[in-house]
Amino acid sequence: MQFNPIGIFHCQEKYPYDTARQGILAGANIGVVELFPGKNFEQALRDLDSFTHIWILFAFHLNAHWKPMITPPRHRKRKVGVFASRAPYRPNPIGLSCVELLEIKGLRIYVRGHDLLDNSPVLDLKPYLRYADCHPDAGDGWLGEEDLYQVLFEPVAEQQLAWLEQQGLTCLRPFLINQLQFEPADTKRHRLLHNEEHSNLVLAYRTWRAEFQIDESCRRVRVSKVFSGYSEEELHDDNDPYQDKALHRAFTEKAH
Repeated sequence: MQFNPIGIFHCQEKYPYDTARQGILAGANIGVVELFPGKNFEQALRDLDSFTHIWILFAFHLNAHWKPMITPPRHRKRKVGVFASRAPYRPNPIGLSCVELLEIKGLRIYVRGHDLLDNSPVLDLKPYLRYADCHPDAGDGWLGEEDLYQVLFEPVAEQQLAWLEQQGLTCLRPFLINQLQFEPADTKRHRLLHNEEHSNLVLAYRTWRAEFQIDESCRRVRVSKVFSGYSEEELHDDNDPYQDKALHRAFTEKAH
């Protein structure tokens, strides 16, 4: 038995740490399913736009091996079987994501609230059926053991994130929520930085940094500000391997 991809998924999220554990946790994430031409998929898409949500079946293309037992991102106390998880380390590396359908233009399907990575092979599309797919009384299994933190953004951080999102950097906010709502001070789970300039904890995301504080009394994490991971000297250097220094320069100038 062999499955052939029907298309490719395009989005900003390129690395495993970019994506949310579930699409519902990444409501701002925008992506596009680009179906392959010459397959008569134009007819196959007919009437799909009458639904508000769809299922995307895709392949975990970055995973070469499977694991029978895994440590879920939000459960450090013990391992669980891979079949009792949504982890990508599966015998058949197939993923499933329920997303909001925004619009269809030709062979391009625009969606929101996904947990895929860029260039994920798409295997199939199916409509989400509320009467069949929604089970309000379903149990959460071992997920009920979790104790999450509430992630809040201070006014400065909120303004900074809103500006970055207007410039197209929409994956930073979901990343911060995803990383900080469970064991935010765990250096084994998160790329945390400690330096003399910042007395608070600092979480690194690619070339960006976010300063935050933890209030254990009410299990809240407050993100106080976002700042560039580049030094002033690095920003003036023309070497730009990540092609993002123009945005960092504009962000820094706006802050001043």
